[in-house]
Amino acid sequence: MALPPEFHEIAQRVNNWGRWGAQDEIGTLNLITGEVVRAAAATVRSGRRVPLALPLEQDGVQTGMIPGRVNPLHTMVAVNLEMFGPGTVATSDDAVTMGLQAATHWDALPHVSHSGRIYNGRPADSITAHSRSAFNGIDKARHIVSRGVLLDVARAMGTDGRLAGDHAVTPEDLEAAEELAGTAVRAGDIVLVRTGQIRQYLAGDKHGYAFPSPGLSIRCPEWFHARDVAAVTNDTLVFEIFPPEIEDLWLGVHALDLVEMGMLQGQNWNLEELSEACAEEGRYEFLLAATPEPFVGGTGAPVAPVAVL
Repeated sequence: MALPPEFHEIAQRVNNWGRWGAQDEIGTLNLITGEVVRAAAATVRSGRRVPLALPLEQDGVQTGMIPGRVNPLHTMVAVNLEMFGPGTVATSDDAVTMGLQAATHWDALPHVSHSGRIYNGRPADSITAHSRSAFNGIDKARHIVSRGVLLDVARAMGTDGRLAGDHAVTPEDLEAAEELAGTAVRAGDIVLVRTGQIRQYLAGDKHGYAFPSPGLSIRCPEWFHARDVAAVTNDTLVFEIFPPEIEDLWLGVHALDLVEMGMLQGQNWNLEELSEACAEEGRYEFLLAATPEPFVGGTGAPVAPVAVL
């Protein structure tokens, strides 16, 4: 089924192909300049550190809805092994098998494609089973440190902590949260959008967390593009509203963000403690460190982000 005309119209307006040259593989991360990082460091006042990652555990957020995206299977391969002989120092080692997007993660630019293309016009068939992604892999995002801005949409809308499952977060919602934050989103920022949906998972309802779920509207990419946002994350499994707001347009926001804009997006970020911390301190900007694990050619990778207020 062809993508609807509305999608292609938005795609033309947000397209960044060639903006940073024909060889570019990091997209909007180019907006995180040294000046942006220095300004981000200046937001640190109390030194309060807030972790944003979910635990990596076998009973994680994945339900089997996404084929092959398995929760971490953590096994011990050595337990107190005296490798160099009896009485020597013993070692314990472990190994893990997991989907790279199993828990808190970044989606890399080649995570989705449309019309046979990935970011910067490269062919989608440059992703293969044996060589992974030849271009735009998550390993190209070598350092992600910038000013983070929490847009606490759930708090701004005065809910009891979580948006309704059928709520599409609109640009108007983002602006209401921006007003609550008391700071304007600017070029090079990483925007963290809180819906409160992850409360479902934290309460033990992983199926309710997955579906139905609030998430970003297809109208949001233009808002991020206009502000030159470097990356966007939220606290849901799918990132965009699920089921979609436009019938049969599945993962349309993914395609606009990753393919057209070249903008990383993150999912399953736990923003609950951060929401409380920002409300207590009366500010919603902070230094964010969120460099992914550098899997070569990966279409995504786990991350353990930390916000420093």
